[in-house]
Amino acid sequence: MLAVDLGASGGRVMLGSFDGEKISVEELHRFSNDPVTLGGTMYWDFLRLFHEIRQGLLKSKQCGRADSISVDTWGVDFGLLDAKGYLLENLVHYRDGRVNGMLEKSFALLDPDRFYQITGTQFMEINTVFQLLYLAQNRKELLDRADCLLMMPDLFNYFLCGEKCCEYSAASTTQLLNAREKNWSKEVLEALGLPEKILLPVSPSGTALAPLRAEIAGELGIEPMLVVAGAGHDTQCAMAAVPTQEKDFIFISCGTWSLFGTELPEPVITGDSQRLNIANEGGAGGRISFLKNIIGLWLVQESRRQWMREGMQYSFGELEKLAEKEAPFRSLIDPDAPEFVPAGDVPERIREFCRRTGQPVPETPGQIVRCIDESLALKYRLTLDEIRECTGKDYPVIHMVGGGTQSGLLCQFTAGACARPVCAGPVEATVYGNLALQLMAAGQIGGLSEVRSVIAASEPVKRYEPRNAEAWEEASEWYRENIRRWEAMGTGSAEQAGVVPDRNRLLSPDG
Repeated sequence: MLAVDLGASGGRVMLGSFDGEKISVEELHRFSNDPVTLGGTMYWDFLRLFHEIRQGLLKSKQCGRADSISVDTWGVDFGLLDAKGYLLENLVHYRDGRVNGMLEKSFALLDPDRFYQITGTQFMEINTVFQLLYLAQNRKELLDRADCLLMMPDLFNYFLCGEKCCEYSAASTTQLLNAREKNWSKEVLEALGLPEKILLPVSPSGTALAPLRAEIAGELGIEPMLVVAGAGHDTQCAMAAVPTQEKDFIFISCGTWSLFGTELPEPVITGDSQRLNIANEGGAGGRISFLKNIIGLWLVQESRRQWMREGMQYSFGELEKLAEKEAPFRSLIDPDAPEFVPAGDVPERIREFCRRTGQPVPETPGQIVRCIDESLALKYRLTLDEIRECTGKDYPVIHMVGGGTQSGLLCQFTAGACARPVCAGPVEATVYGNLALQLMAAGQIGGLSEVRSVIAASEPVKRYEPRNAEAWEEASEWYRENIRRWEAMGTGSAEQAGVVPDRNRLLSPDG
């Protein structure tokens, strides 16, 4: 099997093999994902990404015939096709500024309480619905020309095999689905003036589509393979790959974004979940991921890019070692503050955040990364408490999967902040989930329980125990109090921001 895993900063084509007990994984092709800004608009370089997928297919020839392939990507972004199946324009990046102000404009058309009660989705201005609202109000002629909308993973699958599909997990990121009925909400579409005609029926995760296009197979000299719409949203691939048999568990899918939540049989749409802005996203087997989107390692990635622009070449490992040596709880931020969403000089934005909230200003790369990691861990703690409040359940262990598990410092901080052990791994959770869902589509594996047993046998996890419980609890209480003030004040003085935390009780450098 081939798994194409595309993230916001890079992509891979991975080879997977199943021996009846475990899945083995081998990297065939890795490439960067570099957005392109043209004429003031930020785009995904879709043509380059499709070329890189073809390069991965070409390299797969060395490994023999592949039976199937599936693509997973981030959520919310989409392409528009005309009646002949041609792409109408390149795909706009969710970080593009066209969505600014669309959230408030939607509330003038549809009561936000009703909006949430229908979709059960976390309000984020990057969501598909607000991108479409921009087009409806500013580029209606483009929507008029469109025959159908395909979410990012479905668009790649279409150009691979010629079959159009709207897979459930990707569709659930649009904020256009009725969360309980798992189909498009006519009420939302009509209220916002969005065309229903461009939306295909929602297909379940794990849908077998069609063989690879004959012209692609012929050009590359490979045998046709089945294209599978597994779980197109990468978070749901990672969710399927959490190696546990617990019925109630907390997971963090940690990469450019941190997706923090739990798995449920049905959506939770209540006053509390709405107040806390928690999303119900669709996953494999029709399950619901009850989660929050938190800005994750984007902050470290973008900081590193800034330092490279300034002539400082740090690896991620070097940055972590620098952070380990810095004093704990010196400065903290809200990772989800709006100024951290766009690309650019994140270190300077962090310094400015600390200035206006009356905290010591982090200057060195080590201080910046320590600030990010501690702030992420404390944001995880707040989210854990919110999930517990909504579900009424306790969760004794946190399962952390994805590339972020390579940061031992962040894993240890998370264990300390959340006062729970962290089971970290697999690193390649998204790829394992992608491959396992292809096996489900082929009838080689049964349900999610069997998927998780296979993945648990495929790669070990590392366990981190909480340390310095009292210091983390004090930091958590301070953070809980002040983050609300930060959200309310936007900008202001140190007095408005609250008292700087007591620094007399410090953690050891290793957390």
